[in-house]
Amino acid sequence: MNKKWITGSKLWSVAMITAMLAACSAPAATSSTANAATSTTGTTKTVSVSEQTSVKYADLVSLDADDTNVSWSETDSTTIKLSGKTATVTGSGAKAANGSVTISEAGTYVLSGELTDGQIVVNVTDKGTVHLVLNGATIHDNDSAAIYIKEAGKAVITLQEGTENAVSDGTTYVYADDATDEPDAAIFSKADLTFNGTGKLNVTGNYNEGITSKDDLIIVSGTINVKAADDGIKGKDMLAVQEGTITVDAEGDGMKSTNDTDTEKGFVAIAGGTFDIQSGNDGIQAETALVADGGTFNIVTGGGSANAPAKAEEGPFGGGGGGWGGGTPPTDMGTPPDGEPPADMPAADGTNAAGTAPTSSADKASTTASDADAAATTTTETESTSAKALKAGTDLTVNGGTYTIDSMDDSLHSNSNVTINDGKISLESGDDGIHADLALTINGGTIVIAKSYEGLEGASITLNDGDVDVTSSDDGVNASGDITAATADAEAATGEDSTQAADTAAASNISVTETTGTTSTTADTDQTDQSTDANTNTRPQGGAPGGMPGESAGNSELHINGGSLTVNAGGDGLDSNGSIYMTGGTVIVNGPTNDGNGPLDYDGTFELSGGYLIAAGSSGMAQGTSESSTQNTIVMTFPETQKAGTLVHVQDSDGNNILTFAPAKDYQSVVISSPDLKEDGSYEIYSGGTSTGTATDGLYTDGTYSGGTKVVAFQSTSNVTWVNESGVTTANTGMGGPGGGRGQGGFGGGRNRTESGTTTDSTSTSTSTNATDSTNSAK
Repeated sequence: MNKKWITGSKLWSVAMITAMLAACSAPAATSSTANAATSTTGTTKTVSVSEQTSVKYADLVSLDADDTNVSWSETDSTTIKLSGKTATVTGSGAKAANGSVTISEAGTYVLSGELTDGQIVVNVTDKGTVHLVLNGATIHDNDSAAIYIKEAGKAVITLQEGTENAVSDGTTYVYADDATDEPDAAIFSKADLTFNGTGKLNVTGNYNEGITSKDDLIIVSGTINVKAADDGIKGKDMLAVQEGTITVDAEGDGMKSTNDTDTEKGFVAIAGGTFDIQSGNDGIQAETALVADGGTFNIVTGGGSANAPAKAEEGPFGGGGGGWGGGTPPTDMGTPPDGEPPADMPAADGTNAAGTAPTSSADKASTTASDADAAATTTTETESTSAKALKAGTDLTVNGGTYTIDSMDDSLHSNSNVTINDGKISLESGDDGIHADLALTINGGTIVIAKSYEGLEGASITLNDGDVDVTSSDDGVNASGDITAATADAEAATGEDSTQAADTAAASNISVTETTGTTSTTADTDQTDQSTDANTNTRPQGGAPGGMPGESAGNSELHINGGSLTVNAGGDGLDSNGSIYMTGGTVIVNGPTNDGNGPLDYDGTFELSGGYLIAAGSSGMAQGTSESSTQNTIVMTFPETQKAGTLVHVQDSDGNNILTFAPAKDYQSVVISSPDLKEDGSYEIYSGGTSTGTATDGLYTDGTYSGGTKVVAFQSTSNVTWVNESGVTTANTGMGGPGGGRGQGGFGGGRNRTESGTTTDSTSTSTSTNATDSTNSAK
């Protein structure tokens, strides 16, 4: 996510407010081309998983014999015994002088004892492999790296079984001149560096970093504890972990790979291991791809989610979900301490409550000012420190493992695609639970996002399988952003040429397949009709669905093909700046209690052809599914707010159970879709009562329902039937507000249109004795 705030000028606020007022009050003045009405029937979209989603550790990392070699003997090695500020060398290839040991030949060197102020230097010009065995060694250098691999073909450090070793440096380094800035880590290597063995190594980087390799860095095994003033463990071209127990306490990033000039390097690959990471910035960060096949991860970044900046729904044309039309400000997002506005809430001049630029979850800070801008005002862009848990510059792939994450920033983040194939993932996030700039695909696993600002976010989101549980203060699932624009941004950021960008897209993007259907486009050239429609807040069916008059839906998409998704959202439950497609699975939404958001919010269409959908929440901006759906839906609006836990029961006229559900929050509208619903069926809706069945996320299975009050009985005459206590009614109407998502995409979906496919004449209605006598109580 690239969240930038422009400060230093009042023009932004004035322009945005003026645009909003003009759009809300003035007739639409668009051309007939822009106002073309498009309708689509018989269309079903499915998402297939590309080969790239199955990438694993073994596809990226191959070990040679040196990487796994832990054997040595005294007869075939050189021993180095450390003692205070001196060392004794027995064998060839190394010399001790002035408190340091220099190794100049390939071979095996066994180190033991303690060096209180000195350095182990490897300088092998013939590019051979140097095998260092830490056999109970403690090495400290006051003013430089304690172990410095200056030149070698490869360096392998073996942690001898049953030993504990320690490497540390001082807080100040002495360099030869001002132009020199290396080494800068307690263990620093300019060659490929591998750790293996079953012993223990404690590394303290008091000056800057703990362990750094300017080439590949591989951890095959061992117990490694790192404490660093900046980054903990860093490999430039590659950071790979096959196994081991790794603990990192770093003021900067925990573990990272940094090559940003070669698209085939700069990745992090993890096969397994145990990781306990506390970092001030990112937990595990890859400049390109990050792949995790397994392992146990406990990661806390930036002090955890409780340390995240206060958030509130963003204003005009921004993300954050929800909007202004006909609703009240959200009440689910908490109250700032002492009644003050959140620190990041922009004021009229673009600053926050403290008078400074608001912070955001971007990765770097920059200041830009063009000559033209400088003449009028100084414009500054500020971005806060990145404190994400798992972060990839390109693709982030999780194939398995157990993850417990508490992150100040996004828990899982990719500037491109995120794919989760399996794993047990528990997240608490101060921003997004899982974020992808492009495609977010979930093919399996168990994901619990217990805390987030937005739960799942991506330009294209697909749930194929798995169990996902999301709790968010704003949108639960937010499909927002433009895939084409995001790709262009990524290309510009990485400096890729068009060929490289095309290759990257071909290798990593999720493929979308459309089945055959019928699409018709009709141009609307009547400008008078356009103005009338805009002023009455009812959009012709097939026009840009929702938001402000004249706005069209974005190309972001949410696909649900299987698995289960449970959402508890303070903002919109499911939000797409484009369309939603559901072919299977079970979706339960406990949406907002405020009328400024809705359980469902989409700007395009919601085409449903299979699965189970239950979405409960406020009624002010409630949406149902689209007429193009092939599975039937009921949208029920109650005459007044129902308390959390009050059962909603639907049965057919013969008493056969369709659904029994207990919403987790107060609600006034419920959207229900089930394969058991028939277009011409007769149904009854009850409120209250009890069930003897078993409830999972509020949805009851088996058992008997009894004791409720019948609210309405009705005859369904369409595949989307809107109902209130008086019977079948029309769809919800009313001006919507800006839709969610990163300042991109369209406005609040479908909030100012009348959905057809329903009728105002109920063929069979009845109300309970407690129901309000009203001809139309739809909210």
